[in-house]
Amino acid sequence: MDNRTNTIAGWVLGAGIVALGASIVTGEVFKAERPEKMGYPIEGVEVEGGEGGAEEQPIAAFMASADAAAGEGVFKKCAACHTITPGGANGLGPNLHGIMGAPIAGKPGFAYSEALKSKGGTWTWDNMSAWLKSPKGFANGTKMTFAGLGKPEDRANLMAYMNAQGSNMPLPPPPAAAGDPAAAAAEKADQPAAGDKGETEPVLTEGQAAKQPVGRVMGEGAPATAGREEQAKTKAE
Repeated sequence: MDNRTNTIAGWVLGAGIVALGASIVTGEVFKAERPEKMGYPIEGVEVEGGEGGAEEQPIAAFMASADAAAGEGVFKKCAACHTITPGGANGLGPNLHGIMGAPIAGKPGFAYSEALKSKGGTWTWDNMSAWLKSPKGFANGTKMTFAGLGKPEDRANLMAYMNAQGSNMPLPPPPAAAGDPAAAAAEKADQPAAGDKGETEPVLTEGQAAKQPVGRVMGEGAPATAGREEQAKTKAE
């Protein structure tokens, strides 16, 4: 009886060792690392914040090259809820014919959310771009569930298409170069920027400046020459 019990115990112990070893081996083979970014991408939904997190240029910078034909393709994402034909019916969203430049939340016969009605103003290029980029960011509490268009090129193309559907607003002027604000302001005023020479202003050496009449010392060499004249007067006295 004792031998039989020992045999059973031995088999149980052996089976346990085998199971433990198999568990360790399986865990090593099928070991999975935690992904750096949780979740799964959903086709058709833009990632919030765009690419790289760099500061985005004003939408006016993209409107000059916007393509209305490409925007018609982008509008297919909106067609499930909106019509854009003249006199088209409201759906889950209002009809968008002539929407650019129109009052925000102003289409008759559509029940807008209080969040959007409280915005006021009109659908300018900047307002529409902000709305298309993130409806909830533009009007927190809106009923619109669309995640938004993260790419400014897509928004510019879409607005160019929407503008051609009964609005025909003039395109916004391109923004001034952000690298040199002083030069941009001077260009706007048609004046040279600070530190720049005028087209007709001469650049004089110290020797040339010294030959000018007293009281009319000009040019880049003027400060040094004027200082020398003061020193000469002091010595003479």
